Amino acid sequence: MSGVGRYRSWLVAAVAAVLLAGLAVVATPQARDVVDPQPQVTTLDAAGRPVPPEAPATTAEAPRAAAVSELMRRRAEAILRRDETTFLATLDPNADSAFATAQRNLFVNLAGVPLSSWRYHLEPAEALGTSGLTSYAPDAEELFAPRVELSYALGGGDAVATTRPMGYLFARYGDSWYLTSDSALEAQGRRTWRGPWDFGPCLVLTTNSGIVLGHRANQALAQRVAKELDAAVRAVSEVWGREWSQRVVVVLPETTRELQAMVGSEFAVDSIAAVALADRVDHEQQLVEGARIVFNPKTATRLSASALRVVLRHEITHVAARAATVDGAPMWLLEGFADYVGYRGSGIAPTEAAPDLTRRVRAENGQLDLPADADFRSGGQKLDVAYQSSWSLTTHIAERHGEATLVELYRRLARAGQTDTAGQDRMLREVLGVDRARLVAGWREFLRKTYG
Repeated sequence: MSGVGRYRSWLVAAVAAVLLAGLAVVATPQARDVVDPQPQVTTLDAAGRPVPPEAPATTAEAPRAAAVSELMRRRAEAILRRDETTFLATLDPNADSAFATAQRNLFVNLAGVPLSSWRYHLEPAEALGTSGLTSYAPDAEELFAPRVELSYALGGGDAVATTRPMGYLFARYGDSWYLTSDSALEAQGRRTWRGPWDFGPCLVLTTNSGIVLGHRANQALAQRVAKELDAAVRAVSEVWGREWSQRVVVVLPETTRELQAMVGSEFAVDSIAAVALADRVDHEQQLVEGARIVFNPKTATRLSASALRVVLRHEITHVAARAATVDGAPMWLLEGFADYVGYRGSGIAPTEAAPDLTRRVRAENGQLDLPADADFRSGGQKLDVAYQSSWSLTTHIAERHGEATLVELYRRLARAGQTDTAGQDRMLREVLGVDRARLVAGWREFLRKTYG
């Protein structure tokens, strides 16, 4: 049970930055699938008329853009059809051996991964200069570095496809184009996104509510997560409602390097137990692209059964509420609500789950204030108290005003995003019938009774 009380300390370094980044609307355009892995498919407009393909940016770019688009269409189709011969034929036969080996491994590692779509989109007008890249293909007659995006969806997990950047360099020999590198453009700021299949053979466990994607080395953890997944989704939907996909993708990296590829190298990954991420959020359409729950391989295996259940339900709550959550919403509500759902029905005593808060309440007779957003970017006991205080506050709201009212409050405040104190007070009065001062006063009394 002690693992439950400690799990937040494994979350602390990245929670504020990662969740805010994931919750924010990323200003990236929606992918337009000009490279379609399904042959002979014609795009139609609203009236059912065929839509002509987009014209390249300039006439000079048209031949190579068309040739490379066709190359990537064959590559995507080969991945979906598990056609290794065709896939390898898209690679530069003179490419660096390490790149060629990595590409062969990527294809093999994708075996068993349920892909419902896999497409590439090229933007030739955003091509980078290639004058300094001749060493990657010294015998090539021409190099080409358009912006490339991969659009893919995991079957059984993704309701919509997500888009990730690929830093691809192409080389021409005579009339034929090939993919020659996926790292040559890094010096110009264009990096290739790496998926789990870039790090080893993938182990996939499917459940009624989603998939768990890991590797052989963490098979035991994958089985534990898969066993909990369906019940966790049901538990979240019981509180939040069913107005979300109710499909979850859990990724279990095998190494710290892979974890960093999933969550970003700027985060202190040693302090992460699990995070919920999204590539893009469309609040108007209520669509979330690339929602993933990512566990830390170093710490997740240390979670007890109860702690794993709490962490998984906490992160799934973030996934379920993602489309209704705007960047800037108060962190005490976002994290407190996720913890409320995570601990709901666990049977874990409040003083056991919140030992740091218990000590503070007893030392200060419950005279605590609402955690500030900055508290969630701190470390140590201050951060633990911020989480535990937020959980206790949302628990108080649910017990005093009802669980449905807590959900309504979340939807109102989270949808509003960043608001001033007056705006939050107005929403608190409209939903709870009390302002911040009265809410805090009632919460402090709850703290003294529960933790004193």
